[in-house]
Amino acid sequence: MKPHVTLIQDDPESGIREILRSQGIPHYLEAPQALRSRSFDAPSESLFIVVADARNDGVELLRTMHSRHPESAKIFIACRGSEDLAVAAFRAGATDYYRASQTSEIKQAILDGISRIARDQPSAQNEIIGETSQVQDLRAITAKIAPANCNVLITGETGTGKELVAQMIHRNSLRKRNVFISLNCAAIPDSLLESELFGYERGSFTGASAASKGKLQQADKGTIFLDEIGDMNLLAQAKILRVIDTRHVQPIGSNGGVDVDVRIISATNQNLEELIRMGRFRADLYHRLNVVQIRIPPLRERKSDIPILLTYYIAQFQRTSIRSDFSKDSLALLMDYDWPGNVRELRNTVESTLLTSPQLIEPCHLPPALRLDTDGRAPSELSRLLGALSDARWNKSKAAKSLRWSRVTLYRKMAKYHLVSPESKFRAITAECCNVPACQL
Repeated sequence: MKPHVTLIQDDPESGIREILRSQGIPHYLEAPQALRSRSFDAPSESLFIVVADARNDGVELLRTMHSRHPESAKIFIACRGSEDLAVAAFRAGATDYYRASQTSEIKQAILDGISRIARDQPSAQNEIIGETSQVQDLRAITAKIAPANCNVLITGETGTGKELVAQMIHRNSLRKRNVFISLNCAAIPDSLLESELFGYERGSFTGASAASKGKLQQADKGTIFLDEIGDMNLLAQAKILRVIDTRHVQPIGSNGGVDVDVRIISATNQNLEELIRMGRFRADLYHRLNVVQIRIPPLRERKSDIPILLTYYIAQFQRTSIRSDFSKDSLALLMDYDWPGNVRELRNTVESTLLTSPQLIEPCHLPPALRLDTDGRAPSELSRLLGALSDARWNKSKAAKSLRWSRVTLYRKMAKYHLVSPESKFRAITAECCNVPACQL
């Protein structure tokens, strides 16, 4: 669940709205009539901000808010402050008190409050972050189809959040109290995929010392998420088709089987219709899986969400009370970059940059790929290489496989762009690319 800011003020000229917008706070609830009506309705995870001109109105409202949400942070901002008013505000439940003229202190207090909420709300990681029309449409279709029992096919590039959307569908479905099982079809060798999906009986093959339930049986009454379905071999495809048609799973080595009630959500970054034409994917299975299709847009198609995502990730990864931020020039680079690894790449970039950079993040502190793109040095090839390495967490074998390169080619390309893993020589490479001493990074 995303943190909210609840702003209640009787002075529209206080400038608090401008502060919220300037700091990239993506959503806040305004309650302009609350001071007069003595009533309000806000999420319990809110950061409450009261801007009051009259003591009685502000303090009484603050006291009411504290009685309803005692654990939430509450910032009291006085248009005309006094020592008596400060004492009264703290007694009424305020966690912070400022005069309206203390702009910088108010900014920091708001950001600290948002950071605390983000850290205390682990479920926030399971939401789609963004406010563009594409994200709003995605939320709407997800909410609409979740209660149905139909199979869903999620399409989108690597790193767009396909499993996140699958989890959202499950959490809002009638199956939400039952299990959600995830299986990456591309990560399991063909020789093991069948046993992973359907299970096996004892003695059915060498090493099968005990019977084992497959993922489909484990997901009974729940949801199974088949990621990278386009990489599934044709034999497994045929058996999945039979499960969909019969609702029956037959483990390897079994003469019988077991009935299952499972919803299948599948995902791919490939064009399944093209794979069908190539004979690598079954058309009948495609139509069974593709009852409803959801396309997740790449980050480059919703770049106005980048500041919102940055605010969220900074709050999520910040380890100190001193908040880091991106300078105007570094933000411009982030906005210009095409993000081949999508939201996952942005998340990894923010996390690594916060760990290795000072409080104000300048362009020279960003990963080399973001600067090389603007220098005209083979951005297409470099973007693909960085995206593959990021997705594979710098596992070179996995990155080479995803790019369909040999390991020798991968090493040659990494040497060409002077790339090494962040854990080894990040600072040295950054210094070389920026032409500044490493000690200044």
